[in-house]
Amino acid sequence: MADQYKTIKEYTEGSFKDRGSRFLSFAFPVDNELEVNKHRADLRKKYFDAKHHVYAFHLGVDNPFFRSSDDGEPSNSSGPPVLGQIRSFGLTNILIVVVRYFGGTKLGVPGLINAYKSAAFDAISNAQIITKNIEFQLIVEFQYNEMNHVMRLLKNEGVRIISQNFESNCTIQIHVTKLVYDKLVENLLKIKSLLIIP
Repeated sequence: MADQYKTIKEYTEGSFKDRGSRFLSFAFPVDNELEVNKHRADLRKKYFDAKHHVYAFHLGVDNPFFRSSDDGEPSNSSGPPVLGQIRSFGLTNILIVVVRYFGGTKLGVPGLINAYKSAAFDAISNAQIITKNIEFQLIVEFQYNEMNHVMRLLKNEGVRIISQNFESNCTIQIHVTKLVYDKLVENLLKIKSLLIIP
């Protein structure tokens, strides 16, 4: 099982032209399907006059979730070639949308496959590909008198603290890398009053 994954650092664009048709491609780093849907909705508003909004996304590593859509183009002529480019670069947590403005000349299925593949390739080629650690989000609840013990454990494992609330019952939201997850959870659970919420 992998401890890291490859994705893109930030939003990028690309394009491709063939026989009058323009293909505008947009690549986004995403962490969940809510983000996927938001980016797709934003592009539909911005490019409302385009004939097709083809997309593909890939999320996760060990149990990946992915989807592609031809959005009215002939079956398997557009969405799968975009997904194929994501896979050929070995990326995950990424969405690519390719917006097509029809130029009046039909490209045929081979032409469409090439166009959508090329547009997706251009967007990825313009991106900075980065490697990230697989992380899990946890909420840790404990008594105030255990704070020093808990904080020392978190510090020793280089855990990222997202938010913290220190009252009579303390709550810390953390991101833990896959590499140290099992060891950290085992050590935290030795504290009797502590509760871990996945």
